[in-house]
Amino acid sequence: MLRRIRIVLATLMMVFITLLFLDFTGTLHHWFGWLAKIQLLPAVLALNFVVVAVLVLVTLAFGRIYCSVVCPLGIMQDVISWIRRKKNRFSYSKEVKWLRYPVLVAFIVALAAGIGSFVALLAPYSSYGRMVTNLLKPLYEMGNNVLAGIAEHYNSYAFYSVDVWIRSIPTFIIALVCFLVIAFLAWRGGRTYCNTICPVGTVLSFFARFSWMKIRFDADKCRNCSLCTKNCKASCIDYKNHVVDYSRCVVCGNCLEKCKFGALHYAHTVDKALTTVAKEPTASSTAPTIAEKDSSAASTPVSSQSNPTDMGRRSFLLGAALATTAAALAQEKKKVDGGLAVIEDKVAPERLTPITPPGSLSAKNMARRCTGCQLCVSECPNDVLRPSTGLFTVMQPVMSFERGYCRPECNRCSSVCPSGAIKPISIEEKSSVQIGHAVWIKKNCIPVTDGVECGNCERHCPTGAITMVQLDENDEESPMIPTVNESKCIGCGACEHLCPARPFSAIYVEGHEVHRTN
Repeated sequence: MLRRIRIVLATLMMVFITLLFLDFTGTLHHWFGWLAKIQLLPAVLALNFVVVAVLVLVTLAFGRIYCSVVCPLGIMQDVISWIRRKKNRFSYSKEVKWLRYPVLVAFIVALAAGIGSFVALLAPYSSYGRMVTNLLKPLYEMGNNVLAGIAEHYNSYAFYSVDVWIRSIPTFIIALVCFLVIAFLAWRGGRTYCNTICPVGTVLSFFARFSWMKIRFDADKCRNCSLCTKNCKASCIDYKNHVVDYSRCVVCGNCLEKCKFGALHYAHTVDKALTTVAKEPTASSTAPTIAEKDSSAASTPVSSQSNPTDMGRRSFLLGAALATTAAALAQEKKKVDGGLAVIEDKVAPERLTPITPPGSLSAKNMARRCTGCQLCVSECPNDVLRPSTGLFTVMQPVMSFERGYCRPECNRCSSVCPSGAIKPISIEEKSSVQIGHAVWIKKNCIPVTDGVECGNCERHCPTGAITMVQLDENDEESPMIPTVNESKCIGCGACEHLCPARPFSAIYVEGHEVHRTN
């Protein structure tokens, strides 16, 4: 019963967390966004003391069920190990302390020093998110586009096409390598990664040693058949000495199911009365009693439920933003101008200061709290966010405007971030946050280079920060060029994205290390 309940809960958890990263409409986040916020490391970084306290208490009560029920990377390893279908393939091995604890120390040092790339590489929830976003989501979007084509044929708008593109080659390679390494370890040894590399698993192991409910041996009933050890994917059961390494046990229940003599129990203590009865040479002494079965079933933890939030007005705003974005994406796909001139793709400028999303407060806050899970990148409806390629911030989100701009009516990235790297921010607050300012490049500007009128940046600036003035104030025939009022500019990137100059825009956004409020 314990194993079956765990499988059901783990399956639901993995499916819905995966859908959070795949869903580009943002609809599922309103219902299941809390699943990302109950992950241990994001909760710690977000200073969500309630979630952290609950997870610690659950571990002290029931052992490391977090690793087998809540953590999507742990569940993924179980799935890969199960696919192999080879029975009785595990064996007991001692804890690899020389690797496990130095990795944890290095992880904590990197976390304190703000070396986000190392933190993001080892964080289990974030690793899973990157794998889904970079490896699975393109396939999901391709399938969606096929359905959109079929629906369009029947004059239906149940689906709409989206651009399928790789947001960062380095991050794609990292996600692929991580998947291959973790999949190989799971295929070969079950929970090897969890119990030797994962820092979250190591932290929880300290509490699991003192858990109230544990897998316990009844030595008098054990026949040393070794089935428990051979089916323990954590390699933590020493059947010869009747010992379980509780720091590595993830309470999967495999050993309980495989034991044919009732020698293993998931309980606070082994009932001494039952042990005494077991010593008597009776024919029924090798069979588990009804009381033992009831005790095991009664000790199984019960899942918690979360009530969905009201979508109401937020859903309306989301739908409006989504419709606007869909129209913009449709225009973006036009690669020719009137069927005559080929339109070149934009090239990102070299920014002295990267642009971080509204709500991130500063580049320092982003570096210290972001785990690189890329849920915000996956959810961005305007294709503005993408993983950084910086040495210490690789995989963390930055903004660039080749495919869209940060629309004032959208705050989805701040609503999905589970770690506090992007604080929740309202639409009203977003319109006053300055994440950067526009900079004009004279040599790229069409009125200067081609002698034609433009003013595209002024027309589309949502804050009125751009004004067209004459290049030479003493010459009425001189071309009109943009000037930027930095006190009004919020750095949304509308001017950069909609500038007709190719491949480099004549106006681009330079980021602010610390965000300002106008």
